[in-house]
Amino acid sequence: MAAISGEQAMTLLDFTQKPNIALLDEVVNCFYGTVGPQQQMAQRVLTQFKEHPESWSRVDAILEYSPNQQTKYFALQILENLIRTRWKALPREQCEGIKKYIVGLIIKLSGDPAQQMQEKVFLGKLNVILVQIVKKEWPHNWPTFISDIVGASKTSEPLCTNNMAVLKLLSEEVFDFSAGQMTQVKAKHLKDNMCNEFSQIFELCSFVMDNSQSITLVGATLETLLKFLNWIPLGYIFETKLVSTLIYRFLTVPAFRNVTLKCLTEIAGIQSNSQYSEQLLVMFSLVMIQLKQMLPLSTNIKEAYKNGQDDEQNFIQNLALFLCTFLKEHAAIIEQKPELQNNLLEALHFLVLISEVHEKEIFKICLEYWNYLSAELYRENPFSSSQSALLLGQSVLGQSVLGQMGQSVLGQAVPPRRQLYLPILPKVRVVMISRMAKPEEVLVVENEQGEAVREFMKDTDAINMYKSMRETLVYLTHLDYADTERIMTEKLYKQVDGSEWSWRNLNTLCWAIGSISGAFHEEDEKRFLVTVIKELLGMVEQKRGKDNKAIIASDIMYVVGQYPRFLRAHWKFLKTVVNKLFEFMHELHDGVQDMACDTFIKIAQKCRRHFVQVQPMEVMPFIEEILNNIRAIICDLQPHHVHTFYEAVGYMIQAQVDSVVQERLIEKYMSLPNEIWDSIIARATSDLQVLQDHDTIKQLGHILKTNVRACTAVGHPFVIQLGRIYLDMLNVYKVLSENISTAVALNGELVTKQPLIASMRTVKKETLKLISCWVSKSQDPGMVREHFLPPLLDAILGDYRRNVPGAREPEVLSTVTAIVERLESSATDDVPPILDSLFQCTLEMINKDLEEFPEHRINFFRMLHAIAANCFESLLRVPAPQFKLLMDAFVWGFKHTMRNVAEIGQDILLVLLQKFATHPSGTQFFQTYLLDLMQHVFSVLTDTSHAGSHTMYATILATMFSLVEDNKIGAPLYDPTTVQAANNAVYVQEYVAQLLKQAFPHLNIAQIKVFVEGLFSLNMDISQFKDHLRDFLVQIKEFSGDDPSDLYLEEREGQLRQAAEEKRRQQLTVPGIINPHDRPDDMQE
Repeated sequence: MAAISGEQAMTLLDFTQKPNIALLDEVVNCFYGTVGPQQQMAQRVLTQFKEHPESWSRVDAILEYSPNQQTKYFALQILENLIRTRWKALPREQCEGIKKYIVGLIIKLSGDPAQQMQEKVFLGKLNVILVQIVKKEWPHNWPTFISDIVGASKTSEPLCTNNMAVLKLLSEEVFDFSAGQMTQVKAKHLKDNMCNEFSQIFELCSFVMDNSQSITLVGATLETLLKFLNWIPLGYIFETKLVSTLIYRFLTVPAFRNVTLKCLTEIAGIQSNSQYSEQLLVMFSLVMIQLKQMLPLSTNIKEAYKNGQDDEQNFIQNLALFLCTFLKEHAAIIEQKPELQNNLLEALHFLVLISEVHEKEIFKICLEYWNYLSAELYRENPFSSSQSALLLGQSVLGQSVLGQMGQSVLGQAVPPRRQLYLPILPKVRVVMISRMAKPEEVLVVENEQGEAVREFMKDTDAINMYKSMRETLVYLTHLDYADTERIMTEKLYKQVDGSEWSWRNLNTLCWAIGSISGAFHEEDEKRFLVTVIKELLGMVEQKRGKDNKAIIASDIMYVVGQYPRFLRAHWKFLKTVVNKLFEFMHELHDGVQDMACDTFIKIAQKCRRHFVQVQPMEVMPFIEEILNNIRAIICDLQPHHVHTFYEAVGYMIQAQVDSVVQERLIEKYMSLPNEIWDSIIARATSDLQVLQDHDTIKQLGHILKTNVRACTAVGHPFVIQLGRIYLDMLNVYKVLSENISTAVALNGELVTKQPLIASMRTVKKETLKLISCWVSKSQDPGMVREHFLPPLLDAILGDYRRNVPGAREPEVLSTVTAIVERLESSATDDVPPILDSLFQCTLEMINKDLEEFPEHRINFFRMLHAIAANCFESLLRVPAPQFKLLMDAFVWGFKHTMRNVAEIGQDILLVLLQKFATHPSGTQFFQTYLLDLMQHVFSVLTDTSHAGSHTMYATILATMFSLVEDNKIGAPLYDPTTVQAANNAVYVQEYVAQLLKQAFPHLNIAQIKVFVEGLFSLNMDISQFKDHLRDFLVQIKEFSGDDPSDLYLEEREGQLRQAAEEKRRQQLTVPGIINPHDRPDDMQE
């Protein structure tokens, strides 16, 4: 490829010369086929060409003369952009010219089947452009569009095939994707027109389906019809022969069966309407007759799917969708017809077979229906179809104690509807149990090599599926828990005897057993669980091999962790389980220690009181035993396991209600970390060099992390431990801060990444986390302020301000936030020194860009939000220049592109508006800042790169405009000596209109007027206000040119008038809400 000079390429941008298509092709090839400076030059030229206001005038020449497909696409992109944004700015004759050109080009390309296939992608893009034109022109400037396209379709089959694609695109644009792309009123007009003119399209579709022999055309027609079915008037579906044509003519034809089934699924999804119940039942019966011919009931669908082609696999998925959709919407009318109940059972049988297919997406479809059905049957009559096996004195391994299907249970007959589904429910239970997804708590998994390993990445899809399957199995268990128990027990014994032994089978069974916790009666649960745990513990002893033992151990831990009710009721079992977990804590197989610690903490949270009470046959509470042996229990655990262990024991200690005993327990509990802490502090007191030793620093970090987790669990009573180490901890903080500062001064900011300095920073971070954690749980704000706050602020504020930005801990900001939120208004006097030290230096770190220091950024704005919400008075004490800086920071907050920061910024702004609205100094604040804030909010709202919540912006603007409208601002927002305005509302209307006119000169005055009026008349209804804003955001994307007659403006004005009148009527019903001088009633003399 010959190199092109930049100067040569730039001649393309001279629109006074004839277009050089050959040169454009070369530049496009250069962009797609080279790298480096040549490609960058080509990109620059193409971007400038595309953005040139005259570039669209070259499109016809490019499409006509360029042989290069990529150049043609480039031209179509230019044209599409013109239509989307500047169509209304074009003179009418140019619009008509473009329209005729595109239509002519489509007819030319689609008239010949061979050319249509060859130019398929290019033609598809032309179709998209035509639909964009139709959205702008029809029906106002192109009233005959539907009759034109239908008429043209009758002239040739290839053209008809392409026109079906155009109609399909139009349907999608109007009915599926109109939200956010066009105003609501315009979308409604297009939808109404589509419905009104649909008869011509329907006749065309029917004619094709009845008469055409072209597979391509019929396929395109069915695909297009599929898009119509969710919005066309129901008469076209049920009062014509459409349904019978679909079933008899196309359902059994391999080429059409998938799209036909999709069409029938759309029809099945129509909300049940008694007017068309019979037609729906006939449709279901006809489909079932055809289905049984295509797929006999004896078919092994699991194998058929496994061995099938793509088309056959898609058919099974579409069949699942059809059956699930129909049964969910219309099963109630089938249930009432005895002659159709056999069809219902056959459909359910198909669904059970499809549920066994090993394809996740298909299983999800079936699962959603089984979940719906089981929930319906349960809610209708929430009692089990089986009595407790204990009450009946029957063996667990016996058949379901239901016996005869209609028998009464505890004096209640089985509900007729449930009786209808009884034959199928045991099969669904088997599917759920044998396919149960992996719960989040299970960490030991089988990898692709067949080894038992620890899972590090969470599979969110599996977790969501587990939640849905668990819910379904719980409902199914409530419907007949004896049957669930029978299936599970049989499967368990097959694991024990080895006939069905595999990791997969054992896992799914144990996950299923764990998932139904609480669904059995307590006595049944006890009997069942004793069997399960006994057999699983037996398997641990019986099986050889570390991997086998790890899998069984993980299953035992999962099951026991799921049954706290059982553990609470059976102390000896609870103690045995916890001791077994302590054994597993010494097991070094991947993932076993993690699960042992995770299960221990779950049990500790759910059974905490049982560990601090003296249980029968015991001489002391079990917590004492744990604390006596703590060194031996945790000796093989990794540091992060030890932290989890300490949190778990902390929950037990938190449950001790006797404060004297609790204090003694806390001292004993923390004695091990305190020993090491005291030893380090003693050495550091005599030699500060100790705090330069890396191993010592890592030990300090480990001890503080243990304290953080312990404090998380124990809560306020942890003050006894915190008080013990508090001042030493702050002294360590200061020394490490000096060490870090010295290192940075000597070696530059990069030294903060070195391991020793990073460990020092970890100690500082954990110190702050511990204080934040305790403060947020403290029940004595006075103690916090009097004893803990002064030394803390002394240690952290000056250090933060003095440090280089890279060595400042973001946790300082989050600790201050926790203190302000806990102390609330009593922290008001402490806020000024806090802001003095933290505000300016943090703002300088984050105001250079929108990305650097993300943790400082979010913690900074959280701190400001806490101060504004809890210590509002402290902001009023800030001198005016500093307050201006604060306001700039608040604005900077909601202007962020980081969503979480932008949302905090929005919250701060709303809090300020609400606080100042009721405060005496509000008038001065609003006079100074309201219009400025309004301008900033509009600039962010209309900038697509910003990420805040649209609802929150609507709430903020609605608050601003209602403050103005309700005259809550006690002084004019303008200078009365230079501005003539009746009141603030009139002035703000003019101000906002002018602001928008300057920002969006392409909008006409009528559009702006309607928008501004809506800001006032809709500000009481956030939902309508938000829609009003959204419509405006759609409008600013389009140039309206000189066309003031936007078809929908009048309607919008009418709606706004009605909204304003309705609001006025509501206000008139509330005495005193409207100024007496404005009331049109008999208060006037």
